[in-house]
Amino acid sequence: MDRMLYLAMNGAKSMLDRQNQVAHNLANVNTAGYRTETTAFRALPVDGPGAKTRAFVVDSTTGTDFALGPLHETGRVFDVAIEGKGFLAVRGPDGREAYTRDGALQVGANGVLETHGGLPVLTETGGTIVIPPDNTITIGRDGTLSAVPLVGTPNNTTIIGRIKLVNPPEKEIQRGTDGLFRLSTGRNAPPDNAVRLASGMLEGSNVNAVEAITSIISVSRQFDMQVRLMQSADTNSRGLSQLLNLNS
Repeated sequence: MDRMLYLAMNGAKSMLDRQNQVAHNLANVNTAGYRTETTAFRALPVDGPGAKTRAFVVDSTTGTDFALGPLHETGRVFDVAIEGKGFLAVRGPDGREAYTRDGALQVGANGVLETHGGLPVLTETGGTIVIPPDNTITIGRDGTLSAVPLVGTPNNTTIIGRIKLVNPPEKEIQRGTDGLFRLSTGRNAPPDNAVRLASGMLEGSNVNAVEAITSIISVSRQFDMQVRLMQSADTNSRGLSQLLNLNS
């Protein structure tokens, strides 16, 4: 009975973890540039004294589905979407360079170009981009920001910075707990001049809402099945105890 109970308990825990992961994806179905988290499970034997009659399930390294999301036109100057593969470079909460595909940018209180979450957008030299007031801003496909003053000499265009765009191999990228991506080596990715931006557009999440909801229902049923197995193991154990008491 203990083996049945152990296996059912381990299965229920795995299904609960899986449900949390799917629910997290579903909660980000409308998050710009979000990439679906994927999880794989594998069985490992339990080492210890006696026969190896137990195994438990563990999560493999959480992966990411890098499929492209749909592009939506917003018409907003500071909204940018990456065409194809690639990432925007930002300064993460830990001060390190990190990468995102969320192109919903804004101008911060100090005029610094940043994400809607307040993370500064970086240039190829690792600096930030300061947006001058009273200027019309345009963002080129290569990430170059140009400013045209609203007063003074017309058509006097000034380049104020260039967003660092990178495209490291997907197998070398890891997602952090803050939702940003970084190289597994801990280094900074080099700029990639082939990455292109579409101004006035945003990339949507690549989460398939229908598939996520279906997965939640399926995982819930599997969890319920594991719970019923635990209840059956408890019932069988009680019945066996009663039989032993009758024979004693």
